[in-house]
Amino acid sequence: MKVGIIGVGFMGSTHAAGWKETAAEIAGFVAETVEEARSLSAQYKAPVYPGLEAILPQVDIVDICTPTHLHYEMVLKAARAGKQVICEKPLARSVKQGQEMLAACRKAGVKLFVAHVVRFFPEYSQAKSAVEAGEIGRPGIIRLSRGSYRPKKPVGNWFLDEEKSGGIMLDLMIHDFDYARWVAGEVESVFAKKVSTLHGDAAIDYGMAILKHHNGALSHISGAWAYPPPTFRTSLEIAGDGGLIEFDSDATAPIENLIMKNSSGDLPDVGLPSSPLSESPYTSEIKEFYANIVGSQAVRLTAVDGLAALQIALAANESARTGKAVQLEQLVEVSS
Repeated sequence: MKVGIIGVGFMGSTHAAGWKETAAEIAGFVAETVEEARSLSAQYKAPVYPGLEAILPQVDIVDICTPTHLHYEMVLKAARAGKQVICEKPLARSVKQGQEMLAACRKAGVKLFVAHVVRFFPEYSQAKSAVEAGEIGRPGIIRLSRGSYRPKKPVGNWFLDEEKSGGIMLDLMIHDFDYARWVAGEVESVFAKKVSTLHGDAAIDYGMAILKHHNGALSHISGAWAYPPPTFRTSLEIAGDGGLIEFDSDATAPIENLIMKNSSGDLPDVGLPSSPLSESPYTSEIKEFYANIVGSQAVRLTAVDGLAALQIALAANESARTGKAVQLEQLVEVSS
């Protein structure tokens, strides 16, 4: 099958490396300018297209690696064209948008995957498997942290525009919101705080959220855009009534978190964790999605999971804004 990668930033290049390890053909890239995509075009010997509409007739799969606020329209266009869709997280900027995206793909008979890559990191997937196997009994408290430097861009830093990115809760902490729900089940309420709500001109941001799950478990989640480059660190702790699982990227061997560097040696716009294993979790993610597209093999997350993570992150933003806990409503199907 042929895939078109929409967006040629750091995530677009990461996805391209993953696709190279599949039987799919990278048929082209979409970028705002040819110059932005020149290096990727040369590396993968694939042309550059000026927009999504131009590449759609040439591909079977659309892989969307653009800024968050562009996901909604691009997924709808790809679905209408009958293309399979992979979309970077977060799925959208609102639950309503996300519901419409799922409905459009369902109506078109195409698959929609949301790239929540933390589920593919071995330390996180192994911890989930240990919980499922009953090794620590029933989870009661989950603590997750994720910290890096503030995202940067030479011009037009959309990460710092909350209307476009959703800020730290939606862009960074959503990884752990998704993971907490994966481990402990559906979320009933969210209470959150973040620095940027109180100090809008601060040069850093830090967020904390408490998720109450339907089964009574609590998840404590923290996220930081506060460290100096190239720092990226994560940790997890899952406490059950029969044991404890711990992981700290700064202390646990043999897995450590590294910053992935591009060919120029410059730091990427955002910190991304990696692993010194034989296969990148980003590649594992792409392979699993592709295997489902061509052979209906099982995947560890669905588009509904992406929508649920979005709902939690948006609730955290609302809680941080209002200072009150937010009760989550049951997600409903939306007809297209």
